[in-house]
This record gives sequence, structure tokens and C-alpha cells, in this order.
Amino acid sequence: MNSISNSLSITLKTTRKKIFTHRKVSLGLFSLLTIACSVSKNPEIKTQKPNIVFIMSDDHAYQAISAYDNKLIQTPNIDRIAKEGMLFTNACVTNSICAPSRAVILTGKHSHLNGKIDNLSEFDTTNVTFPQLLQKAGYQTAMFGKLHFGNNPKGFDEFKILPDQGDYYNPEFITQKGDTIITGYVTNITTDLTLDWLEHRRDKTKPFLLMYLHKAPHRPWLPEEKYYKEFTKRKFPLPETLFDDYSTRSSAAKSAEMNILKDMLLTYDNKIEDAVLDSLNIKERHLHSGLNRMNKEQRLAWDAVYKPINEEFLKKYPTMSTKELTEWKFQRYMQDYLATITSVDDNVGRLLDYLDNEKLSENTVIVYTSDQGFYLGEHGWFDKRFMYNESFKTPLLIKWPNKITPGTTEDEMVQNLDFAQTFMEMAGVNAPNAMQGKSLVPLLLGKKEKWDRDAVYYHYYEYPAEHAVKRHYGIATKEYKLIHFYYDIDAWELYDREKDPNELHNIYNDPAYKDEVEMMKEKLKELRKKYKDSETLDNYYIQIYKNRKAAKTTGHTENIE
Repeated sequence: MNSISNSLSITLKTTRKKIFTHRKVSLGLFSLLTIACSVSKNPEIKTQKPNIVFIMSDDHAYQAISAYDNKLIQTPNIDRIAKEGMLFTNACVTNSICAPSRAVILTGKHSHLNGKIDNLSEFDTTNVTFPQLLQKAGYQTAMFGKLHFGNNPKGFDEFKILPDQGDYYNPEFITQKGDTIITGYVTNITTDLTLDWLEHRRDKTKPFLLMYLHKAPHRPWLPEEKYYKEFTKRKFPLPETLFDDYSTRSSAAKSAEMNILKDMLLTYDNKIEDAVLDSLNIKERHLHSGLNRMNKEQRLAWDAVYKPINEEFLKKYPTMSTKELTEWKFQRYMQDYLATITSVDDNVGRLLDYLDNEKLSENTVIVYTSDQGFYLGEHGWFDKRFMYNESFKTPLLIKWPNKITPGTTEDEMVQNLDFAQTFMEMAGVNAPNAMQGKSLVPLLLGKKEKWDRDAVYYHYYEYPAEHAVKRHYGIATKEYKLIHFYYDIDAWELYDREKDPNELHNIYNDPAYKDEVEMMKEKLKELRKKYKDSETLDNYYIQIYKNRKAAKTTGHTENIE
């Protein structure tokens, strides 16, 4: 962060020093690594260390996995993990945005402690990550695909990662040996790299941690050829809340810029060409979608399918009502978004088949998740960020042979905060005290009586920024969700999650829920204290944003995460 003045710099550094002293003690890293190498005392974890395969897609809504809901798509390969393992129905994130979610997963600490609060802030490399600790404990480690921050991920013997968002076609990869461009479709390539490592560079004398990270289905949703030919012909059911008017909510929902009609771009998102917009006198900002990375053969195949869509739009648009245009944009969105997921499912199948064929499955934990949820037209939206259900909730499916009873479902409140400690316990490694999650092992082993969490904490920071979702924090239990929007507004919302699963009715000011409001506020206060979040930290991160803006170092040009 570049300072505006010496005095402001000193103030921020002093504040940060007081808040994050434990992260700046150089001796801490070595002591944590020493602690990590000790063997877990859990007698249910046998001495043979399991392999761990962590599969994560980007912006994969749970609604788009048929194990959760088959209205939109079939995902038979991802579903295999649930059939052979456990499906979590109440998994959620701590901060619904890509890079911060990944930082939480790696560190086992909330955003306000690991320092990666948004997509713009740098990742603090003094953080200790669970791959470092597993590597120290004898695991061979590898990462392939999208990390989204850092060119040299810590704790990995080998990596090939996409720079920033990466591209769908002919993507560039960052490697230990230098950058390289690989011709093809990114979902297939990420799997090729993963299987190549398993086949040719895996040390068979060691257990391994493999992080297999897909770019898809991140915006702008460029499918591979075989699926855009198929999916552009499909029609999908409209979500029942597509035309939500936000009548009971605070101004936060009304001012957010992620409405399918108003904010989804015809060019970047719906693949309408600039020339068509010019002829219709439609003005919108231009963003790089990645189509220019296609080679001649790839572009010819694309144009053969998408030019007729453009021609049809050119004819229909002049007579479209706003309702018709909303539904048209929704269908285009779903066609491309779901097509990219079908490629992900195919490739998950390739990896699962390889593990089966090589007799690795019996001692391999397989996790499938997303960095957060995503709106598929619910409330009229695309994107994520809000604590509302579709972006707050994330898919989570875990297979652990001979430990998890196949085909089980778990409804306890779990978070991406819990992954680090879960993997470390599976590996027989004690987690550092600085980690804030809870190991999921008791739930995975059917020891539900050992699980004592009844509420989870959430905090979103990236405002003012892309999509204009206001800063907010909140608490969720199985029964209720309380949200506090702050910074340029001071607004509270409460939802009855059992009676109102679509979260349409804000009952914060309903006298009938007075006791529930007080109860949830008290719980929220307790969680803020437990996780070491505070108004002081809120103001600290607001100041960082103002500093960034004043110094004109936001870097927020075409990063529409």
C-alpha cells in the first residue's frame, strides 16, 4: 500500500502493528511448523496418512450441481463424490469473493486476520498456510489451476497457476520455470497438468496434497466448443425470485449493481458483438472477454454458433419489453454458465477415473467445493458478495473411503474456514492455535455429538468497488440470519431461514421477532469477539481503502471478479 502522507502511514502502521503483532513475529513461523509436525492424538485417525485431493471451482453455485438440485443441469461425476461420501447442505463461506475465500482456505483464518479482505489487497506472505505444514510433515504437494493471488504459492513442490483470473482459451500459466502459454481449453488443460503430475512426478513413497483448481465457471463464461453447440439451444426454468423488488430490504439490495437486466453486459456476458450494439445505438462499457485469445480455428467454430445468436438479437431487440429482455439475458447467461460447468464435471470424472484405475482411491480424501456461491438469476442477480443465501452458501462434497458412510448428508453449519484444520487432522498433524476453524473430522466420522458450533460469522469488505455491494457483516444459524450493513449506511436485516428460505421478508423491525433480534445481536457480538473482529478493524480497513483510492492505486480496471 502506498501512503498519502508520512503521518497517515505512521498511523496505519501503528494500528496494524497493534492488531497483527502475532503475524509479525518471525519466530512464530518456525514454532508453528514445529507444532505441525507432531502427531495428532485423535485415535480415530490411523497412522497411514491419506492422500488429499482438493477440487475447487470458481463461482460454482450449489444450484448447479445435480446432487443438490437437478432442475438446471446434470453433474454425474461431481455427484459421485456425494454418493461415495458426504454432502453438506449448510456449508458456507466467511467472505463471498474469490481471492479472500482462497486466503481463508489456505490460512484457516478470517479475512480480517489473514489480511486478504478483498481482491485488491495483497496476500500477506507472513501467513502460515496448511500446505506448508503438510509439506513439512512429509506430504508431497502440488497445485494446478487458478489461485488468483501470488506468483509463488508457499508450501508447494510444484505448481502451474493462472495469472490473476486467467483465460478460458489458450491460457497462460505461471510455473517455477517461467511463464508458458498452452493451446486449448483451460478446464481440460488444468486436468491434463494434474494427471501428468500424478502419472509422472508423484513420489509414490509419500502421501500427497493435490490442489486442483478450476477457473470455470467464472465470468465471462466461455464454454468449450462441444458444449456451446449444445447449450445455446437449451432453455432453462426461470427462478421464482427473478423479479424480486427488494421491498422489505434495506437500500443495500436496491443499490447493488449485479442485476441481470441493468448490469449484465450484452457484449462481455451475453456475447453480442460491438457492431450489433452500435447498429442498435446501445452504449455500454467494453471489457476484454478473452475471445481474442482464440486461434483461427477456434474463432471460426465460435462464430458459426454465436453469429446467428447475434443476428436473431438484432431483429428481436427493438420490440423487446424489459421483461422479455431480462428473460433473454437470463437464458444466454445460463446457456454459457452451465456449459462451462459441464466441462468441469467431465474433467472431475477424468480425475476420479484415474484415481480408481491406479488403485489410489481407497486411501485418498476427495473434496469438491467452490470458492463461494453464486446467483443464477435469484433476486434478479448474477455474481455473489452478499450474505444472502445463494452467494453465502457453497457446495461441499467429501469422500473419505472407509471413514465416511457413503451417501450421507450433513446439515451442520460448516465453513471454508474449517478446511485447513480438517486436512491437518486427517493427516495426523496438529493445527496451530492461530487457526480459527473447526476440523470437520467428527462430522465425517459420524461423531455429531462432538460438534458444538451453532452459528457462523461472515464479513464482506470490497466497497465501493465493482458491483457496489455494501460492506456488511453478520451471523447465521440454522434458524436465523442477521446482517448489519455499514460504512455509508447503518442498516440491519433479519431473516427466518426456516419459514422464508428465499429470504424475501426482512423481519428486523417486526415486533413479533423482537426477542430473536436481541438474541442474534448478542450472538453476533460474541462471535465478533471470538474471532477477534471489531469496529477498530472495520475502521482500519476502511482507511486502507481510502488510502488506496487517494493514491490512485486501486488497480480496479478490468478486474470484474
